[in-house]
Amino acid sequence: MAQRLGSACRHPRCPNLAFRGGYCADHQGERTALRADDHRGSARQRGYTRAWDIARGAWLKQHPLCAECERQGRVTPATVVDHVVPHKGDRIKFWERTNWQSLCASCHSTKTARGL
Repeated sequence: MAQRLGSACRHPRCPNLAFRGGYCADHQGERTALRADDHRGSARQRGYTRAWDIARGAWLKQHPLCAECERQGRVTPATVVDHVVPHKGDRIKFWERTNWQSLCASCHSTKTARGL
């Protein structure tokens, strides 16, 4: 039986071929890191329920501008209610409004990517 040809590694700009799992030998660890999200659960399972949707809407009406943009002298509409300190499943911290801030999608993505 003929051996199957490899496909391009899923890592951005990697020229290597991947034979199993989508990543080459150099980037196999990224496959494992991506699987960590598999155990995270859906947004609803993490507490983002209908009650959250209502609270979020009320918060954004009271705090319509991105807090981070305001700190930098910009005026940008907020679209996300962010937990300043990640709640990591703690229901009390999740609902603690002193731990909320309004952010635009760009600032929220930046904060999340930095792991803050």
